[in-house]
Amino acid sequence: MTTLKIKFRPSAVEGREGTVYIQLTHRRATRQISTGCHIMPCEWSAETGSVDVSAAATPGRRAYLLAAYSRVMHVAERVRAAVAQCARGSGACTVDDIVGCWATLPAEVTMFGQMRTAIARLSQLGRVRTAEAYTSALSSFMRFRGGSDILLSDVSGDTMVSYEEWLKASGLCPNTTSFYMRILRAVYNRAVDSGGTRQGNPFRRVYTGVGKTVKRAVPPESIRDLRCLDLTDSAAQCFARDMFLFAFYTRGMSFIDIAYLRKRDLAGGILTYRRRKTGQRLTIKWERCMEEIRRRHPGADGSPYLLDIIAAPGRNERAQYRNAARRINNALKAVGRRAGIGVPLTMYCARHAWASIARSKNIPLRVISEGMGHDSEETTRIYLASLDVGTVDRANSLIIRSV
Repeated sequence: MTTLKIKFRPSAVEGREGTVYIQLTHRRATRQISTGCHIMPCEWSAETGSVDVSAAATPGRRAYLLAAYSRVMHVAERVRAAVAQCARGSGACTVDDIVGCWATLPAEVTMFGQMRTAIARLSQLGRVRTAEAYTSALSSFMRFRGGSDILLSDVSGDTMVSYEEWLKASGLCPNTTSFYMRILRAVYNRAVDSGGTRQGNPFRRVYTGVGKTVKRAVPPESIRDLRCLDLTDSAAQCFARDMFLFAFYTRGMSFIDIAYLRKRDLAGGILTYRRRKTGQRLTIKWERCMEEIRRRHPGADGSPYLLDIIAAPGRNERAQYRNAARRINNALKAVGRRAGIGVPLTMYCARHAWASIARSKNIPLRVISEGMGHDSEETTRIYLASLDVGTVDRANSLIIRSV
């Protein structure tokens, strides 16, 4: 019988940080394993047996506690992996055998550890959105495993098939299950390439493709219905509707680019910004319909931002953007139902709608590509190099007048 508990030992000196450690018990013998994390007594939750991140008094302390919590969980995962590895060996192992195995166990020998290493590397490279996608995949896999880590060498086809069935039972569509599988496969294959484990091809029996998605574009008449919809009874829905229309008016601008638009980006009747996804510089003629939305939802005095989305500049802006995106997309679904729109309305639908309506107006594909800031195809980039910006502005004006 082996048990593992996360415990906190207060400092003997009042006002000093205590120590978080792992208590490992095996065959009635107990050993303590340091996590290297030190926190104040008020930052420890005896109820949950973990670091209490909510006890942070400042944003800086919260970041420290988040890192401490992650570190403690990581050490605990490696101890569990050491227990599993010793259990697979021949003969009876002692608690000291487990501690010795833990001390020599590489951090990346487990799936959770390999994922955390990949997330840290992506964050250091500034690839925030990809790091968030990997974090989402790790959280999902951890829920499936009930928080119990797994050795890379134990990841099998049966493991992945069971995970896929669990995802399906959670109501996720094939493209979403494939999204998680592709991330896990990439991390697993990197471990194989680095010699962390032998290739077992555990993903060969699960779906890792990309299927056609449900059409998300809405017709011009639906855009007109949205614009005229009376939403005075709900400030949240009104704001969501206006952000959707702003995205449409600005040639399908993505919400992250809208959130980070700065007041200085608008000058001389021209809005200039760089796509955060590609770094491409785009310019848009400022239309009256855009100005009406800006006046309804201006950035606060002293804020550098054009619109009232990031309300507290300089304070975890990424979290503010993500929370706003979640609130707006939730509100848009209700707005879509009120407007009688047949597809679940999201901010991304505005981008699809602009492209679809532009195509229906026989606007050349190269103009649409320029307007939306596409640069993923070499042929498109060739067209973009010589395209007159005025052509795109005239196309945008034509589309706005059609709704």
